[in-house]
Amino acid sequence: MPNVKLKNYLHLHFLVFIAGFTAILGELISIGSTALVWYRMLIAGILMFLYIKMIRLKIKLDVKTKLKFFGAGIIIALHWITFFEAINQSNVSITLAMFSTGAFFASFIEPLIYKRRIIWYEILFGIIVILGVLLITQSEIKYINGIILGVSSALFSTLFAVINGRFIETHSATIISFYEFISGVVFLSIFILVFEGGFDMAFFSLKTWDWIYILILASVCTAYAFIGSVKVMKYISPYTVVLTYNLEPLYGIALALLLFPETETMSTQFYYGAFLILATVLADGILKNKKSIKKGNTLTSKPN
Repeated sequence: MPNVKLKNYLHLHFLVFIAGFTAILGELISIGSTALVWYRMLIAGILMFLYIKMIRLKIKLDVKTKLKFFGAGIIIALHWITFFEAINQSNVSITLAMFSTGAFFASFIEPLIYKRRIIWYEILFGIIVILGVLLITQSEIKYINGIILGVSSALFSTLFAVINGRFIETHSATIISFYEFISGVVFLSIFILVFEGGFDMAFFSLKTWDWIYILILASVCTAYAFIGSVKVMKYISPYTVVLTYNLEPLYGIALALLLFPETETMSTQFYYGAFLILATVLADGILKNKKSIKKGNTLTSKPN
C-alpha cells in the first residue's frame, strides 16, 4: 500500500507539472486564443467520447441537465480564452500569478452557491491577495491588459469549479466533462461564425508545430490530465489533490523562466506580489482542510 500511495503522489505532481506546462504551450502556439480553445475542446471532447465508449459509460441525460452542463461548458471556454489571451497580452508569469487569485473569488462565490457564511479569514486573505495584485500591477503596468485578462480567467475558473462541485455530487465527472467540452465547441463555433468571419482555409491551415502543440494540449494536458486527476483521488484525499494543484503557478513560472528567460524575467516587486498571492492560496487551503475534516466536506478543484 505505501508503494501504491507513493506512486500516486508522484503521479499527482506529474499532473500538476502538466497543468503548469499548459501555459508554456499557450506561449508556443501561434494561433489566436479563440481558435486555440476551439481546437482544444474539440479534440479533448473526441478523446473523452472514445474513453466513454471504451469503459462503456452511459451518457444519456435529460434536457435540463444537459443545459446546465452546456452553461458550465461556456464558462470553461471563456476561462481558457481569457487565460491564453492573457499570455498573448503579457507573458506566462503574469498570467499564472493572476490565475492564483482564484482563491479570492472563491471566498465570495462559494458562500453564494453553497449558501454559507463568509469566513473571517477569507476576507483577510482576500485583502492580502489584492495587495499582491497591486504590487504586481505597479511594477508591471505595461502588462495591464494581461493582468485584467488573467484576473478574469481566475474568476471564470473559480465560478466553473464551484458550479462543477455541485454537479459532481450527482453525476459522473467523465460525463460532465464530455458535455462541457462539446458545448464549448458549439458555443465557440457560433462565436467564430458570427464575430470572426467564420471558418476558412486559413483557420485550418496551421503550422506543423502548432498541430503538435495543440494535440499535446488537448490529449495530455486536458483529456489525460482530467482522467489522471480522477484516478489519483481514489488513493489521495481531495484536499491534498487541490492543495497540490495550487503549486501549478510555481511549476509554470519556473518553466517559463527556464525556457523564455528574455521575456519572463520580472522585477523584484513582481515576485513579492506573486509570493503573497501563492502563500495566501496555500494558507487558505490548509485552513479549509481543517474545517472540511471536521465537517466531512470535500474540496473542488479548478480547471487549467
